[in-house]
Amino acid sequence: MNKHREPHGSHGLPEDDPQLTLRNPADLADALPYLMGFHPTDSIVMVALHGRRGRFGGRLRLGIPRAPGEWPHVAEQLAECLVAGSERRGPRPDGIIVFLCQDPDPLGDTTAGHVMERLRPLAQLLRTACGALDVPVLEALCISDGRYWSYCCPDARCCPPEGNVLALPGTSVLAAAATFAGLQVRGSLREMEARLAPWRRPAAADQERALAAGEAALVPRVLDEEERLRVGRDTLDLAGRVMRRLSGAPPATGRTDADALDDALITHEEAAALLLGLQDRTTRDRAAEWMEGPDAAPALRLWRALARRCVGRYGEHAAAPLTLAGWVAWSTGDEPAARVALGLALRADPDYQFAQLLHQACNQGLDPEALRRCLREERREREGAPLMEDGAVWGPGIPEPGPGAGEGMARAFGVGASGRIPELGAGVEAVPARESGAPVPVSSLDPDAAVTPRRFRPRRKAPGKSPVNRKDGMPASTLPDGNGSTTAGSARRGARRISRTGRPDGTDQ
Repeated sequence: MNKHREPHGSHGLPEDDPQLTLRNPADLADALPYLMGFHPTDSIVMVALHGRRGRFGGRLRLGIPRAPGEWPHVAEQLAECLVAGSERRGPRPDGIIVFLCQDPDPLGDTTAGHVMERLRPLAQLLRTACGALDVPVLEALCISDGRYWSYCCPDARCCPPEGNVLALPGTSVLAAAATFAGLQVRGSLREMEARLAPWRRPAAADQERALAAGEAALVPRVLDEEERLRVGRDTLDLAGRVMRRLSGAPPATGRTDADALDDALITHEEAAALLLGLQDRTTRDRAAEWMEGPDAAPALRLWRALARRCVGRYGEHAAAPLTLAGWVAWSTGDEPAARVALGLALRADPDYQFAQLLHQACNQGLDPEALRRCLREERREREGAPLMEDGAVWGPGIPEPGPGAGEGMARAFGVGASGRIPELGAGVEAVPARESGAPVPVSSLDPDAAVTPRRFRPRRKAPGKSPVNRKDGMPASTLPDGNGSTTAGSARRGARRISRTGRPDGTDQ
């Protein structure tokens, strides 16, 4: 991109709002973390532009496929997603900005320059795919290891072969304006995912043994309807006690210390009981009621801690706590964290319906208050008493059969409880638009159209089969028994379906 190109500004906000224009690739690279809410490592990011001044519109993100053979299909589908999604929600884009963000492998001998050259064919495929839809790519940037390169500008005076150094975080005019606007950068995507990743330390073996022991004791109980209800009550009662324990703990200084403190406050047996109990749909739906007021912060800490305990062959169990973490984050206004948690939930279990519904609703820019209202009303009806003004209730409700979060989502957002609405899948995320006229001082960061891509379906050798159902498509750590035994895995999955729903077929998640 030539430094003298028309500046990328914005319009549509009140005239007295401060305006900020992005004049060159350095400004665009510096703006990316504020556009997304985090540093999108190992990602393709595409941003739609509208109007003569290039107002920012919808955005989408996808993890960079490891196999270059998938790049042509990915490029075509992402271009279609961004253009068609923008048209559904507003005007057709007048241009697109592409970012390819990937750092060198710390264990390899490659440099940022090598990464840039390796991704050049992907950048060209994206430019071609967008051009085929009559929407030009005005700039394509590679961001790697603190440097950026332009794939569009041939002028070595402004875009040298060795790249340009990014401004130090928080030192640019854009960073100051974004801080004034209340926009936050939550670190890198890799760091955000690490807070929710299963343990990879010696204690993981003890946690897996506790889960196995708890599962052996739980399966006979959930086959009996009365005992299943009692398991649900015990799970919610234990969750309430652990939340109080977390809430009363002294504050930690950093995220790593805070997570370590939370881990230390939950025993292996408690984590196992909670994880297994939350596989029941009704119990999970009751737990979703801890989404606001003083309940929200300790609940989010608990769901994150439980996600980290889904070790070994219990990786699929993470779908429940990850979905609850995503729901609380979305309910409290942290949409980037919500998308990360919900994306990981779908990675753990692509068919987890509650995660699908929340992921789609969040990406469509819907208001979570509609679902919060449904959950408040259901809790009030169940408990037969008015809620506190802020909706806070420490005492858990009794998980009797009836409507829950899934049905509340369907009723609040007008989708069928038994059917599915189209989800993004495969790590594709869309960033919805702000409300019209939202008071955001940095007008260039005010998108005007949400993007809702259709499901991304990479080419596979066996169409119609999900990789999670094929042993060769699963990491060794997620195989049923760690050594490729499918018999043990089938028995465990059957037990998990029963424990989740109380029915052997595992339907109606």
